[in-house]
Amino acid sequence: MAFGRLERTAGPQPMSDINMTPLVDVMLVLVVIFILTAPLMASAIRLDLPRTEGATPGTVPQFVTLVVDASGQAFLQDEPLSQPALAERLRRIGAERPDTEIQLRADAAVPYGRVVEVMGAAHLAGLQRIGFVAEPPATGAPTAPARAP
Repeated sequence: MAFGRLERTAGPQPMSDINMTPLVDVMLVLVVIFILTAPLMASAIRLDLPRTEGATPGTVPQFVTLVVDASGQAFLQDEPLSQPALAERLRRIGAERPDTEIQLRADAAVPYGRVVEVMGAAHLAGLQRIGFVAEPPATGAPTAPARAP
């Protein structure tokens, strides 16, 4: 008989890795739930809307192209026009369809004053929507830095 401590054998060490099976089970259940509920969330409310004449879809806004080339010549829909003829055509367009948009394309060499004259003629004709058309810089080409006034 020994009066000392009894020797113990080392038991199994605790596992420090996460148990992946429950994690995968939970993820698969969540995937199934989302697959089943996604179509329900997309179209939850079904409506039978009334029909009426006033509910026709809006027409696409019309536009005309106004080009000013490097020499200052104005072209309306690819037709060269003098300043008085341009003003008259714009006045007719403004009277027929005042919501028409002007898409203005001006060469980089055109003086600012000429562009303002063309814009003024469109404004006097009652055309308030003017869009400026520009081209993006070529890929890989450096862009010119903006000049400070």
